[in-house]
Amino acid sequence: MLFGAVDVGSARVRAGLFADDGRLLARSSRGFSLVPGPDGHAGHDFAEIWQAVADALAEARRLAGAAPSQLRALAFDATCSLVVDAPGFTPDVIAWHDHRATAEAAELSATGHEVVARAGGSVSPEMQTPKLIWLARNRPDIWASLRGVRDLCDHLAWRATGIEARSLCAAAAKWAWLPDRGGWQEDLLHQMGIAGFPRPGPVLAPGSAIGCLSERGAAELGLDRETVVAAGLIDAFAGALGAAGDMPALIAGTSNCIMARDVRPGQGLWGPYPGAILPGESVTEGGQSATGALLESIRQLYPGTESHDAILVRLARRPDVDETLHLLPDFKGNRTPFADPGMRGVIHGMSLQRDVAALDRLYWRAAVAIALGTRQIIRHMGLDSPRLAMAGGQARAPLMRHLYADTIGAEIHWQPEDAVLRGSAIAAAAPLSGGILAARDRFARPLQITTPDPQSVARRERDWRIFLRMQQHRDEIAAM
Repeated sequence: MLFGAVDVGSARVRAGLFADDGRLLARSSRGFSLVPGPDGHAGHDFAEIWQAVADALAEARRLAGAAPSQLRALAFDATCSLVVDAPGFTPDVIAWHDHRATAEAAELSATGHEVVARAGGSVSPEMQTPKLIWLARNRPDIWASLRGVRDLCDHLAWRATGIEARSLCAAAAKWAWLPDRGGWQEDLLHQMGIAGFPRPGPVLAPGSAIGCLSERGAAELGLDRETVVAAGLIDAFAGALGAAGDMPALIAGTSNCIMARDVRPGQGLWGPYPGAILPGESVTEGGQSATGALLESIRQLYPGTESHDAILVRLARRPDVDETLHLLPDFKGNRTPFADPGMRGVIHGMSLQRDVAALDRLYWRAAVAIALGTRQIIRHMGLDSPRLAMAGGQARAPLMRHLYADTIGAEIHWQPEDAVLRGSAIAAAAPLSGGILAARDRFARPLQITTPDPQSVARRERDWRIFLRMQQHRDEIAAM
């Protein structure tokens, strides 16, 4: 009996096959395109994403030597991109990082509704409700002809099964839906003029069975119709589910997210979201957008072809290069603690050199800045845990785990296999394994622990003081 997991990120689909004891047997990935638009709009073509899903799953099955009949269940996680199913709307996926609805988010924030309080007092344009408001006001033709509008993880499950259902994870975290306040907040939807969008079907807890693959879904994915599809999660929440479960989790991928229980509401903190990952638990998220994307933008500056792994191997030999170079990493705004989507990054001490050594220095100091921002988020959340589970692409590099341990001053606990895919595999296994808690326990893997190095901690303390001072300078300049 095998379980499939599909993770749709910002530019790639990753598929994994897991044994029923939680071992990752095979993994494959396929890329898909970003479609840029005017005024910072960004989107994707769902057909291209779906083809990448099918190709990645087929390759993972081939690598594992698995027949379609062996895959008993499947779940999807994805970025919180919005799929608009309406004739003539292209590209039909609004990317999660699209900020077209900044004005609508500000208007929504001014209502003071409980949905706003759960968004840290300031709704992000990355959430779905402001995007719906933008769509209704700017594309009334599309709004009038909507066949469906879904979070990407939900649309993937719908395409696979043909069954209308929403994940509680996505609904609670990104929509005007509060699980402990009766669900859909009709008063707010009517106030903002968006109550009429189609939203049939139940809202299901992660790991709940939606149903089996449809005839179309089975044919397109190359699987048997009997394969069960379970309700999935937003990608960061899947990572938290797949990481060590008894401590806060840092999901360090395209963005950095800290997921934790029992956090008091505060500015720039998203939540608490009851049941968004596990039943009976509320989770709160603090985060910073486009952290891994910042490193990727620097990687693209290198002459020739460079991989993140190659850069990090070089840096591991001499990590503390050019400590006169300092950054504030808010190039896509700041989520936590400032809740300001208009905030921008700062680089201090940059030269005109563009050779490999200079770009390595820029890459490393950007990584340091991102880790410092994560430290600030953790402090803002009031977390004092000496342990932090880490997942996501940045976690694969020992150098990055050491950087976060030294900067935050906490042990970093990492499970060597992919925690985001594992989280989705746990959701997939839940209907056939006695529930999501039992599946999580079965899928747990041995941990690797990275402890802070006292000498490096001292260097990061100096960086921390400079980081805070640069933020003060930025505020002073903005006030002028």
